[in-house]
Amino acid sequence: MVYVAAENRYENMKYNRTGRTGLKLPAISLGLWHNFGGINSYENSREMLTRSFDLGITHFDLANNYGPPAGSAEETFGQVLKHDLAAYRDEMIISTKAGYYMWPGPYGEWGSRKNLVASLDQSLKRMGLEYVDIFYSHRFDPETPLEETMMALDHIVRSGKALYVGISSYNAEQTREAARILKELGTPLTIHQPRYSMLDRWIENGLQDTLDDLGAGSIAFCPLEQGVLTSKYLNGVPEDSRAAGSSVFLKQDQIKPETIRKVRALNQLAAARGQSLAQMSLAWVLRHGRLTSALIGASRVSQIEENIVALNNLEFSAEELQRIDTILKSSAEHSE
Repeated sequence: MVYVAAENRYENMKYNRTGRTGLKLPAISLGLWHNFGGINSYENSREMLTRSFDLGITHFDLANNYGPPAGSAEETFGQVLKHDLAAYRDEMIISTKAGYYMWPGPYGEWGSRKNLVASLDQSLKRMGLEYVDIFYSHRFDPETPLEETMMALDHIVRSGKALYVGISSYNAEQTREAARILKELGTPLTIHQPRYSMLDRWIENGLQDTLDDLGAGSIAFCPLEQGVLTSKYLNGVPEDSRAAGSSVFLKQDQIKPETIRKVRALNQLAAARGQSLAQMSLAWVLRHGRLTSALIGASRVSQIEENIVALNNLEFSAEELQRIDTILKSSAEHSE
């Protein structure tokens, strides 16, 4: 059946300017970190991508190693793009990244010019694209000169393979230096993608202020802490959850009783606001208007539909914010 996008797809989504650039991103973006790989149902992946677009989500975030297996999320996205979304390419922001392990040998990870350029070429082939809208250095490389990494990003833009460049998980000092180098090269730093949630607030220790000062945007990954800040773990760890499975990113022993206690208290506050815990968690990261977008993951369409509703109530009273801080203050669950 031929996909035709919903005519009202732009009526309810909120779009935010990315720092001081001309680029706007939807307040909610879709990440393909999990559930879009070769081991997952193609039809479910297709339904999530097309439904997201119908809801006004124009930004789809990938990386070379997303899957599993590595690379397969880009292949899945490429197939959906080819068969369903190709007519809407100019309405979409597609991003990918390089920096984590992708292939054997000395050039298959980190931040060398060789790795970044070769990886993007592979990503473009997997997705069937001539260019991506945003290309990221996925992590800071302590052994490669930052000038080399940033010169590679500049080269990628000048070669027409990306329109904008970003960095992910760089600290405030690294971010400021990366932005300085890029500015001198003539390719400004557009966006930073840090981890940020109610349970992981490290960007508040200088990074967000740095981005504001630089005029760069920000998009938070894991705003729901891989499902921890949803109703999924209110009664412990379900057998079908990511924490109970084979995920290397979220283990069952990370869902401590203290964490569950906090999540239950947050859930009560969310209910009082007329929101699910997931909706309140997304609203919280977007509350100041400083964050350009929140990057959600999903395993089914209903989760995307639920998360979008968060945009109906992004306001918090001072009392609500104080209550959240009180709930979370009892012990530090996460650190930078």
